[in-house]
Amino acid sequence: MRSEDTPFVGGPLDGRVLPVLTGPTGQPPKWYEVPVPDADGGPPTVFAYRRAPAGYTKRLGIQRGWKYEYVAEGRERHTLKWPWSKPGGRTDRDNGTEPGGRTDRGGDTDQGDRPSQG
Repeated sequence: MRSEDTPFVGGPLDGRVLPVLTGPTGQPPKWYEVPVPDADGGPPTVFAYRRAPAGYTKRLGIQRGWKYEYVAEGRERHTLKWPWSKPGGRTDRDNGTEPGGRTDRGGDTDQGDRPSQG
């Protein structure tokens, strides 16, 4: 596995440069989480860092690598939003209707009298 020395900004790792494993595309993960054990034996505190561009070159504006910035609120959790999903979670097929409002499901086609292209 390949690793990349990545600087950390803010939080408990401020100013440190740690080797972070890169993925198959050569980029480090979008989020880096550091669990710190609790002294009283409770659940560990998790510090979250978000990947951000480290800077850009002057002439061409090419990105110079990555850095991790501390996020005090913690990691954002997102659910997948598929383009065919509806906000309520129900689809038109659950109702027995088609998206156009038609309810018949017979063998009738909208091709009319056109010959088949076989």
